[in-house]
Amino acid sequence: MTTRHAPEVLSSDALAAFASVDADQPFGLYLHVPFCATRCGYCDFNTYTAGELGSSSSPESWLEAVRRELDQAASLLSPVRPVSTVFVGGGTPSLLGGDGLADLLGAVRNSFDLAAGAEVTTESNPESTSPEFFTRLREAGYTRISLGMQSAATHVLSVLDRKHTPGRALDAAREASAAGFDHVNLDLIYGTPGESDDDLAASIDAVLSVPIDHVSAYALIVEDGTAFARKVRRGEVPMPDDDVLAARYEMLDARLSAAGLTWYEVSNWATADSESGLPLPDSVCRHNEAYWRSDDWWGIGPGAHSHVGGVRWWNQKHPATYSSSLAGGALPVAGSEILSAEDAHTESVMLRLRMREGLPAGILDDAERARADVAVAGGLLRRDRDAYVLTDRGRLLADGVVRDILV
Repeated sequence: MTTRHAPEVLSSDALAAFASVDADQPFGLYLHVPFCATRCGYCDFNTYTAGELGSSSSPESWLEAVRRELDQAASLLSPVRPVSTVFVGGGTPSLLGGDGLADLLGAVRNSFDLAAGAEVTTESNPESTSPEFFTRLREAGYTRISLGMQSAATHVLSVLDRKHTPGRALDAAREASAAGFDHVNLDLIYGTPGESDDDLAASIDAVLSVPIDHVSAYALIVEDGTAFARKVRRGEVPMPDDDVLAARYEMLDARLSAAGLTWYEVSNWATADSESGLPLPDSVCRHNEAYWRSDDWWGIGPGAHSHVGGVRWWNQKHPATYSSSLAGGALPVAGSEILSAEDAHTESVMLRLRMREGLPAGILDDAERARADVAVAGGLLRRDRDAYVLTDRGRLLADGVVRDILV
């Protein structure tokens, strides 16, 4: 049974778990930038516009709080573990500018050592980038750029309440490459009401016209509490259609594969090795792989989630509350839980089955392996040595395959 604890408490058991983890295993940092210029209608992330925050928080007070949390994290992890991946997400990290993101990475280095060959990624909104911005990030030590493009169709961006123009994302990818970034990702969203097959095809063509080595593509999900969900509820736009989403996913996979990229997780594609057909290790986002493998990471910032040694916790959401807790010497914990063996197993099956390398058969019990074999017979899984791997059809039904195995 999962053990939950009250807000602002990491139990003695949780702290003991920190000391028991293998210091040689991968360890990542996620840093959450909660600021956005405007709010996209489909987004339910923990983000705030300047008007919503008023004078209660600023990038300066947020960074000072981040420095404090980094120091606390380092003090609780003994010995201090080298950081193998850093991921700056949001929100809109690029609103901090090149100097602001350089200062943020400097704060990480003040508290932690980066491992040799560490992967350092930041998300960026194309509209708040420039050639000078990317040059500054490269100088600071960032190694990957992830750009939110979503679509090449202006009317699709309008439905999503995205403010950038389609061409700006492509220009930003070129600028990042020219600044020396070998690893550039573009995000796409498919299945938006009003999007046609031709719209998605044009978006894929646009992505493939610029120097990228990674594509993330997500089906539009209607999240409760968002402006988009309210439009659906009022009948202003229809719900995304499951059959359309499946057809669009198949189109994406076929077009990206033909262009030399290959899937390594259900929603992510990376440049493939020309001989083996497998994704090139440097093109894969190692930080996201750490999530799917249930590795350890510490989430820094308002609302960020962490997972270390089988302990999960999440921070207070509002930047002002987050900063206030840290100013008072307390961790900004909103809640925590110690995962039971059963919960850890369930999560491992759910996450690892989404990966190209598949779900190791050895982590399943006899009954679960029998159910996985039924999925093999049904064409949803295949056996690859000692792992169960989703077939092309299985990727379309991944959540159902997981449920059937774990039932």
